[in-house]
Amino acid sequence: MFRADLHCHTTCSDGTLTPEELLHRAKQEGLNGLSITDHDTVAAYKAAIPLAATLEILLGVGVEFSSILRDTSIHILGYDFDLESPAILTLCQRHKKRRQVRNQRILERLSRLSMLIHEEELLAVGKGTVGRPHIAEIMMKKGYVRTMKEAFDLYIGDGKPCFDPGEGISSEETIWIIHQGGGKAFIAHPHILKHQNKLKELLKLPFDGIECYYSRSLPGNESRFLRIAKEKGWLISGGSDFHGDIKAHVPLGCSWVDEACFHQIFQRL
Repeated sequence: MFRADLHCHTTCSDGTLTPEELLHRAKQEGLNGLSITDHDTVAAYKAAIPLAATLEILLGVGVEFSSILRDTSIHILGYDFDLESPAILTLCQRHKKRRQVRNQRILERLSRLSMLIHEEELLAVGKGTVGRPHIAEIMMKKGYVRTMKEAFDLYIGDGKPCFDPGEGISSEETIWIIHQGGGKAFIAHPHILKHQNKLKELLKLPFDGIECYYSRSLPGNESRFLRIAKEKGWLISGGSDFHGDIKAHVPLGCSWVDEACFHQIFQRL
């Protein structure tokens, strides 16, 4: 049976496996296809493409972009775009600079609560896209918190004392840029959206698909989003949102799509 996990992360963003380690894990799990969707970067593909061919794993190009829809954080999956697209690469650079500023603001707020973290420490932990999970990791190592969950729940999660939203890039612009790069834009994990009115707004935007299968989704939710995809004529994606040890309860391949869905999305194989 063909299985493809279209949502996973590596050390190029906030995962704990390198691109090579992720592909070997995919082979061990019996996956036939994969898309690496690191946050705001496509750096993993330099190493991943040749190894995937050697391991005989179909590798579809992907990325997960952060965006803002009227003050609400929305994640958008981009698939099957040109890896050399100036539009995509420029957006990745914009996000890198955005995160640098945001991280500094978060560190400043933590220092006011006597939780001192130097920017050099943060850069040493994150090898690629550096964000809040890396800050939480250092907070644990320094004994400021016991778990990553505690770091987010008490200090750096959305709306918490040390949270900073940063200067966001709109969902509309993000979709447009993915299309400029020849790709397809998908709503990521709609199952975890807290405000249903935001979902209604998202469904009015020119997406190409929606992530219907997701590791933390209940069967009833899957049916709901499959119905929405059918009504709108959208493509269907699905994946685990695998991060490795940072989310050890989410195994690679626990959510997936079949061969037909995979090939409907990816034309640049």
